[in-house]
This record gives sequence, structure tokens and C-alpha cells, in this order.
Amino acid sequence: MPTILIIGPYRFFFYANDRREPMHVHVERDDKKAKFWITPVVLASTRGFRAGELTKLHALVREHEATFEEAWHAHFDD
Repeated sequence: MPTILIIGPYRFFFYANDRREPMHVHVERDDKKAKFWITPVVLASTRGFRAGELTKLHALVREHEATFEEAWHAHFDD
């Protein structure tokens, strides 16, 4: 599971078998997890994060959207 970015306590990553789904990124902090679709940036699922923190994460994913897209294509495109 390649880590794309670490920002403060947040780790942004993919799972190796994520290729079959639309472009997205997972975020984790401690035992909390979230998944964001990349284009457009939309929360797909979450476990444990509160609304205010999800707002912050949404902003971080939007800020680094190009980085996540590049990493996705570098990892999954043949």
C-alpha cells in the first residue's frame, strides 16, 4: 500500500488492489479512516473522523489533488 503523502498526523495512500475502482485516496490517523474520490473530490466513506476533521481532510485532498492523480497514474497505469 503505497503512501503518497504524510501531512501532520495524516497518511494518504492507496491499496494495491484499488485499480478496479474510480480514482481515490485513503486517509488514516490512528484508528480513523476515510476514503475520498479524487475527481471531483468527494467523501466516499469514513470511520471515526468527526465532521470538522473531515472538512479539513477534504480541503487537504483538494489542495493535493494533482499529486494524488499523478501518483495514481504512476502506480496503476500499465
